Amino acid sequence: MASFNRVFLMGNLTRDPELKYIPSGSAVATFSLAINRVYRLQTGEKKEETTFLRIVVWGKMGENCAQYLKKGSAAFVEGRVVARN
Repeated sequence: MASFNRVFLMGNLTRDPELKYIPSGSAVATFSLAINRVYRLQTGEKKEETTFLRIVVWGKMGENCAQYLKKGSAAFVEGRVVARN
């Protein structure tokens, strides 16, 4: 059976991106994304749930993220999920 690992996320940055360079010279930007979900309970009560995800962006795109995104910025992220322990 074939596998597919693609995700689309939209949310707001919880802090400014942090840009670092690894020994090979590649740029790596990291930031956290807050994704809000609003739903109603069976009682009609409105609830809001926030999920915080750590985002890692490599190369030129990482440099662009560090240059243009700031805390509170809205961001749309396309990529793949990598689970870490």
